[in-house]
Amino acid sequence: MSFHHTSIKTADIFKAIAFYEALGFTIETRFTTGITLACWMIGANTRLELMQVPEPQPTVNGFAEESYVGYYHLSFEVENLEKYLQDLLTKLGKLKLLLPPRNQEIGDLLYKVAFIADPDGLPIELMQPY
Repeated sequence: MSFHHTSIKTADIFKAIAFYEALGFTIETRFTTGITLACWMIGANTRLELMQVPEPQPTVNGFAEESYVGYYHLSFEVENLEKYLQDLLTKLGKLKLLLPPRNQEIGDLLYKVAFIADPDGLPIELMQPY
């Protein structure tokens, strides 16, 4: 068995595509599924599927709600966190920062970690190993 993709439902597929392109993903395939637009994007040694929701409804903010159970966030390792955040800000014009850069121990390893949000508020963790 091998991992194929992570699927993300979005209110605006064009804003989502622009955001994930700024992260370094490229469109592999555009398609429709039922009545909605969709695409596969490749990057960071993985594949994302974006699917536009025709009539999006508000959902629970899993990042803010401590009792939330379910998929939580995507996480990407970067070489230089501060530079990466600045490059994203330059490419996107604005960036929603959920948690500013901070040090975090995970087991025996130390990382500098920040959380940003995609256009739909999905948390994205960026990790720089020390």
